[in-house]
This record gives sequence, C-alpha cells and structure tokens, in this order.
Amino acid sequence: MALSHARITPRRSSTRGHADHGWLDSYHTFSFASYHDPSFMSFGALRVLNEDRVAAGTGFPTHPHRDAEIFSYILSGELTHRDSMVQRGKEGTQGESFYRMKRGDVQFTTGGKGIAHSEQNESAHPVHFLQIWATPWTRALTPRYHTRAFPDAAKRAGFVPILSPLAAGPGASVAEEAAARPSIADTIPIHADLVMGAGLIEAGKRFEWVVGGGNAAVVRKQHDRRVYVHVAMTKGGKARVRLDGREGVVLGEGDGAFVEGVAVGDDLGVESVGEEEAEVVVLDSD
Repeated sequence: MALSHARITPRRSSTRGHADHGWLDSYHTFSFASYHDPSFMSFGALRVLNEDRVAAGTGFPTHPHRDAEIFSYILSGELTHRDSMVQRGKEGTQGESFYRMKRGDVQFTTGGKGIAHSEQNESAHPVHFLQIWATPWTRALTPRYHTRAFPDAAKRAGFVPILSPLAAGPGASVAEEAAARPSIADTIPIHADLVMGAGLIEAGKRFEWVVGGGNAAVVRKQHDRRVYVHVAMTKGGKARVRLDGREGVVLGEGDGAFVEGVAVGDDLGVESVGEEEAEVVVLDSD
C-alpha cells in the first residue's frame, strides 16, 4: 500500500559532490571535505554517505576520528582496516576477518573519545565501498569496533538488517557497553537512533522496508522518521528502483531519496525496474 503521507525527494547522483584524486574516486551525498552545500549537511543522525572507489595499492593513511559512528559497507574488492586499539599480530580470534574486508562485510568503529585508523587497498584490484558516518547520541564514548559479514543470499530474499541501536540506549552502563547487545539480533549495535538495512533486488521483484525495524521497541523516535534510500553503482547503470510505486521516484545507480514523515511500522516499497539486480541500502533514522 502506498504511503500517501510520506514525502519523498530524490537526490540524483549527478547532483552529489564529487572528487577524483586519482587513487580515490568519491561521491558525496552530504557535505564532506571540500564539498559543502548547506542544503545537504545531515539527515537525522546520518551525517556522511560517500560512495568510494580506491585504486589498488593505495588508501587512506592513519587519521583520527572522534564522536562519530563510522562504518564501511564493502561492495567489491578488498579493504584492509587497522586502528590504534589493536596492535598488528595481537588482534585475537578475528585476525584477517577484521583486517581484510571483502564483499558483504561491514566494519564499524565508534570514534568516541578518539581513535586513529587507516583503510588501505592492499590488493591488486580496486575496492568499491560505501563510507557512512552517523552522529552518536552521546559524546566521548569508549572507542570500539565490530566486523560482521552479511551474505548476498540473505539479501536476495529481502532487506537484511545490518545495524540497529544499542539495546541499552544512551544511558548504557559500562557493562552494557561492553556487552554491545543490539536492538535487533544479528546486527551491529550503533550509538544512534538508526537502523540500516541492505537488499539485492532482482529485476521485476519488490522488497518492503518496514520503518523503524518494524518494532516500536527497536527505535526511540516513533513518528516523523527520516529514511534515506541509496542505490549503489554496481551494475554499470542498468539497475533502477521505484519507491512507493511512484513514477516520479525512479532511482538509478548512485541516486538516493529522502523519505520523510513516516512512522514505525510503515512499509516502504522498493521495486526493481531496471535490467539488472539492484543493490539498495536503507538508512532509517530519527
């Protein structure tokens, strides 16, 4: 059923910020680095959504972050992450699964009081990924990281939850922070009123995103939620989706859309209307 009360505004790929540094080709949905547009500073807790391609043998040298929730969603290739919390060779059981990320992996860092990390493409092929930042609900958190794989097979069956709010909320104790229990099982916990999902939608098929994780207990804000839908650039321009059955909201690769005025439990339809499977990422925020 169409969401007649929802306001949906496309964000065309051609209007995004763009920087090509040779080693890095990056598109910015929101103001970032030298790209500044006061109309696109944030959307709820969502602060940064960059679609990056990094050339083989290059990458981001060690740099600091604080008071930001930072996550990378790998589309293709490999990305090696190292940070100031763990010495090389002493990473424990996670080992290469933490350091060398590949398609389907999501690496998440709470910058909190301060952390330094690097992201390098140590492979012989380019890496393509989404770099996403959210503003946390509390400043000066203890820095933490999480890495988790989300297989394509599950994403072809429907939207798969990737991130959900830390279940203990903004008042979490030290023990609750350490336990890192998410509001939705089998997701990565985030210090924000934000749920992230991803799906691989075959041409001709329709998925539905249930706003707020479909459960009032998952998110804090129940009404007037802000949902951003992004179509990744993975099929050479042959993937397209239609939102909420609206002919005026057909999104191509690299396009996105701001969905406003929706409430927990609303079903947002995403129909694949292109020639190829569409990879769609949903960021559902307060």
